[in-house]
Amino acid sequence: MTLDRSIKVLVVDDYKTMTRIIRNLLKQIDFHDADEAADGHEALAKLRSGNFGLVISDWNMVPMTGLDLLKEVRADARLKHLPFIMVTAESKTENVVAAKQAGVSNYIVKPFNAETLREKIEKVMAHA
Repeated sequence: MTLDRSIKVLVVDDYKTMTRIIRNLLKQIDFHDADEAADGHEALAKLRSGNFGLVISDWNMVPMTGLDLLKEVRADARLKHLPFIMVTAESKTENVVAAKQAGVSNYIVKPFNAETLREKIEKVMAHA
């Protein structure tokens, strides 16, 4: 499958260093059109006004968590089919189940590398 690397990616994380790491990993796998949001509220505003093809969001953020952002995206008629990858340091089964029930496209546990990110993006874009 040929992956469309020209899509616009929104990276959502309240930790600036993690945002920079994910953007650098995206560049390593030839995704060069990335924007960022520091929390779920900012992300929703950008998603509703922009033309994004993928969301990569951290789980643990305040005031709106990645899970809450995911639920808002899935409830929005215009955004509900948007591929959404959740990133978290926690691999607890109940978290994975909660994210799946909320409609997450895929799940990445930190730490991860560019190859893992590429594989997860390929999987979600194949079903988009």
